[in-house]
Amino acid sequence: MEFQHELIIPNEGFPFKVFLFEGGNGNYVREKHWHTSVEIFAVMEGRLDFFVNKDEYPLKAGEQIIINSNEIHSIHAVEKNKTVVLQIPLKQFENYFTAQRYIRFRGQEELVDKKLASLLRKLYHVYSERKIGYEFRTISIFYEIMYILVKDYRVTETREKDIRHSRRLDALSKITTYMREHYREELKLSDVAATFGYSDAYLSRMFQKYAGINYKDYLQAIRTEHGYRQLIETNMTISDISMENGFPNNKAFSKAFYKKYGIMPAEFRKRQKSAINKISN
Repeated sequence: MEFQHELIIPNEGFPFKVFLFEGGNGNYVREKHWHTSVEIFAVMEGRLDFFVNKDEYPLKAGEQIIINSNEIHSIHAVEKNKTVVLQIPLKQFENYFTAQRYIRFRGQEELVDKKLASLLRKLYHVYSERKIGYEFRTISIFYEIMYILVKDYRVTETREKDIRHSRRLDALSKITTYMREHYREELKLSDVAATFGYSDAYLSRMFQKYAGINYKDYLQAIRTEHGYRQLIETNMTISDISMENGFPNNKAFSKAFYKKYGIMPAEFRKRQKSAINKISN
């Protein structure tokens, strides 16, 4: 399988992750990948091209797309854009599953929904500005989005073929969820394999086949992603972030961060603050 599993970690203190799309400078391709979270992209400026399974969905400013759990997709950002991304863990919808851990939304049929797009922009602005009481306002906007999704977008009819496909990917997601909960620990491959009743070799093959990455690199990606979040959301020093997330030193974290994001942590933090100031004005 020529696609990877994407790691998604919610923003600190919230049941979701909201951020600006990393391909905002254009000339960017996010290759085929999947995740268990439901994902919404709302383009504010410029355009993006989405590929979901074998179908293409070009998005321009004012449009959005919903990517379902375990849905394989890729993104091409040819030109500059400003795009808000909201990622919602699947468990947030558990009261509305149409099968075990299965829910689908009409993600591509309705690219234009001004109300939903407006709420996504507002959610990002309120969360990013962090004015007094922003936590309450952020949560209220998020639940309004959730209400619209389950009321107007949820698909109540399911196909057994789709459910089977989702379950195959869901098996790996349970393991990666465990890894996200214990990433500060040593977390040897053999220990994780034993926890889920697999042999070391089988778990190793599972990662290569369904995540397109080996176990050790995936664990490193988890730790790097937590560092990414703390660079944005905290004033912690880069050295403290490194130690908190299981890296032996600042150099090791910086090397892993540059490999994943193509930029050093200090420069990334500087650019992120600049982007937030511009979009808030």
